[in-house]
Amino acid sequence: MTKSIKTPTADTQSSVNDKAGLDAADSGGRQGADVPRYQMANESPWRVMCQVIARRLSGLSNQALRKITRRTLKIGISARIFHPEQGALGLQSKTLQYLEESLAQWIMSRDVMVFMIPTVNTNSVLQSSNIRLRDYAKHLDGLVLQGGADVSPKSYAQVATRPEWNGDLARDMYELELLHEFIEAGKPVLGICRGCQLINVAFGGSLYQDIATDVPAAAEHVSDLYDRHYHRLRFAEDSTLARMLTAQTTPIVNSIHHQAIKTLGRDVVIEAMSEDDNIVEAIRYRKSDFVVGLQWHPEFHQIDEPDLLDCTPILDHFLRAARVTRF
Repeated sequence: MTKSIKTPTADTQSSVNDKAGLDAADSGGRQGADVPRYQMANESPWRVMCQVIARRLSGLSNQALRKITRRTLKIGISARIFHPEQGALGLQSKTLQYLEESLAQWIMSRDVMVFMIPTVNTNSVLQSSNIRLRDYAKHLDGLVLQGGADVSPKSYAQVATRPEWNGDLARDMYELELLHEFIEAGKPVLGICRGCQLINVAFGGSLYQDIATDVPAAAEHVSDLYDRHYHRLRFAEDSTLARMLTAQTTPIVNSIHHQAIKTLGRDVVIEAMSEDDNIVEAIRYRKSDFVVGLQWHPEFHQIDEPDLLDCTPILDHFLRAARVTRF
């Protein structure tokens, strides 16, 4: 018996061709049943996994960086010290450590937190502590040295020419250590009034114990008007403060100090002087990114006194330095 060979019709041939085309498309577009159609032909599973991990890590790192950079700055302020009076009773018989409210409020006006740094007691038998001032420098982002009592002449190897100019040697020792710890930690420092003088003394400079006595031709730098006593500033050539304070060409500041910088410490440069008598009014330690001293009290410059120098740009530069160095 002879077998007949069935010749494919046009319809059956078309069906075969369509199936072959689908198989080819499926094979070329999906490379397998578990591979999505949108995936490129040369994308291996390892390459895809690396892309996923990289994207996840990028997202996590961006979140972490946002969290770190938005963390509220923590600024330390050195303490003023009230020493017990002889024979006093009650609170006046105790050693008090405190800060002046205007300074704290001025710093906090830039949305940062403020912490007063107390003296540390490492030698007491009853209440000693393992906490050191360097621990504050490690955990805080910047330091402000506030005003107050005279710097003791003993801190710059001199003797007080009058008993009332003995100053506060105990506070000097505490703040000098604090200053050096923050500088060693690479943190910014802003010294105000006494704090400005202390920065100079810390690097071997000296002070006029009393301007009226030591510089008779000088203008009056302290009066009963207290923070309502003013004078004009003159910026030094190439002053960094002048670049920060470009808005005011004839700056006016308050003046509440009877001591002043005499000889400059090592690597300390003058930033500004009193216009009338060249008494030093601002300094900078040039071996650090931001260690600046202001002889006036910027925290006492009120908003309703537009003629006075607006020192907000100085504070902002200090805080930006703190933000960068806190890592």
